[in-house]
Amino acid sequence: MIKEAQIRESYEVEQVRREFPILRREVKGKPLIYFDNAATTQKPQQVIDALTGYYTGYNANIHRGIHTLAEEATAAFENTRDAVQRFIGADSREEIIFTRGTTEGINLVAYTWGRQNIKAGDEIIISAMEHHSNIVPWQVLCEEKGAKLKVIPVNEKGELLFEEYIKLLGPRTKMVSVVHASNALGTINPVRQIIDAAHKAGAVTLIDGAQSTAHLDINVRDLDCDFFALSAHKLYGPTGTGVLYGKKELLEAMPVFQGGGEMIKEVSFEKTTYNQLPYKYEAGTPNIADTIAFKAALDFIYRIGKEQIRRHEEDLLGYATAQLRAIRGLKIIGEAAEKTSVISFVVDNAHPQDLGILLDNQGIAVRTGHHCTQPLMDFFCIPGTTRASFAAYNTRAEIDELAAGLQKAIKLLS
Repeated sequence: MIKEAQIRESYEVEQVRREFPILRREVKGKPLIYFDNAATTQKPQQVIDALTGYYTGYNANIHRGIHTLAEEATAAFENTRDAVQRFIGADSREEIIFTRGTTEGINLVAYTWGRQNIKAGDEIIISAMEHHSNIVPWQVLCEEKGAKLKVIPVNEKGELLFEEYIKLLGPRTKMVSVVHASNALGTINPVRQIIDAAHKAGAVTLIDGAQSTAHLDINVRDLDCDFFALSAHKLYGPTGTGVLYGKKELLEAMPVFQGGGEMIKEVSFEKTTYNQLPYKYEAGTPNIADTIAFKAALDFIYRIGKEQIRRHEEDLLGYATAQLRAIRGLKIIGEAAEKTSVISFVVDNAHPQDLGILLDNQGIAVRTGHHCTQPLMDFFCIPGTTRASFAAYNTRAEIDELAAGLQKAIKLLS
């Protein structure tokens, strides 16, 4: 466990907090304590400035325009592509496809690579802890193609049973699509070993990096994943934009996803030829402002230091785990050996929604419900959990307030 003194020597959390305007507001007459970071992170001033800077300084549609505003907007937009390439360690910028987020990235692969390659009798493997966005697209594909969806089970700690995964692999396995870090439990899955085993079986792999990208060092070349999807809004960036990484040879061989402007090279009523990567998958006017501001979010992470943020979050996770374990009647759901900064829990005789409301009355924002992981909640035989998730700007003092707030809520509900 990293000691708080070590964190303080190298990480000034109060200085970080000053960069987030929303943290100065009050909720129900109390200072805001924001523990819903797994759903979306708050935005630093430099991200907000990047958004307003585009709209007030060089608002224009991108690509093809020859006037000054269009050229400036295009350059800023494409600078984000280069920044993402560096951030996740892709081989080339052509492998970075802008999407609306992780969900669209997964759907893009299912509807293009999947429809092209999955046939009747083929098998797709996912895990029991997947977000609905990494379940439903594959179910739709399996129903359409007559393929079979297989599920890697988990244990009571919320860890994947790797040996059972190996048993699921076979000659009909065509795709393995798993979450890197669980949004509901915080579990970090051994995706490198999962990918290696899948490749040995001849399968293609997709990693849902919605949660992991904010907390872990990601290098898609080292992972050797075939596809990797992420969202900007969980990385201190804007909502409505994200990235699908894909190996260039796979992206080039896949059919188009959507038709329209920019994804074409030439159009006639007789035939259309498609644009080169990455524009082949970016039809229409994209989310220009938010994509530009995404780079500002990555710049923020680089400036604060991803390793510094990770160590701070690890300290918060350890501290919060100890504090919550001491609360009578509270049970943590998901106690994997490897976790990101997420704690899900249930309280005896208390519905998660009631806890969430009572905590909100104290200015504490947590997430309640099934977290878009209903099959996982069914495994634990619960309707849902209360989830607290931590980010660069959270503090131990806020965790103390959470623990005290839970004690008050439990007393009211008893």
